[in-house]
Amino acid sequence: MSREPSPVATLRAHAMRLRPGQDPLAELERWARDERVPAACIVTAVGSLTRACLRFANREQATVLEGHFEITSLVGTLSDAGAHLHATIADGEGRVYGGHLELGGSIYTTLELVVARLEGLSFDRVLDSTYGYYELRVGPARGDGSSSA
Repeated sequence: MSREPSPVATLRAHAMRLRPGQDPLAELERWARDERVPAACIVTAVGSLTRACLRFANREQATVLEGHFEITSLVGTLSDAGAHLHATIADGEGRVYGGHLELGGSIYTTLELVVARLEGLSFDRVLDSTYGYYELRVGPARGDGSSSA
């Protein structure tokens, strides 16, 4: 297995609550932009949705799910350059759905989050010619607070 080495980061935790009707992805991306966050990750999340927009594996378009869902997992990376988050949700019958979190979701009662800012790192996305997707590039933090790696 090969991987690119990365610098060591210090974690600084931020706890937050998102409210009914807010779009989880839009709010997390807004937070990262407003706070000029060069690198962060989701530590934990618990909450519920009435609308989930997930892009399932190997699909080009997102699927919109309407109903009442519990968020059972939310993971991924984010920065002021964008986010790559995956969510797993469960409906009232216990059916579970998971995929790439897309814009357009809506929180039902709450979304309680702990997000770790990764001091000393910066994330951005660069085109990977292997499959044609923009993939994570990890670099050292820049002195000007920007996120370019």
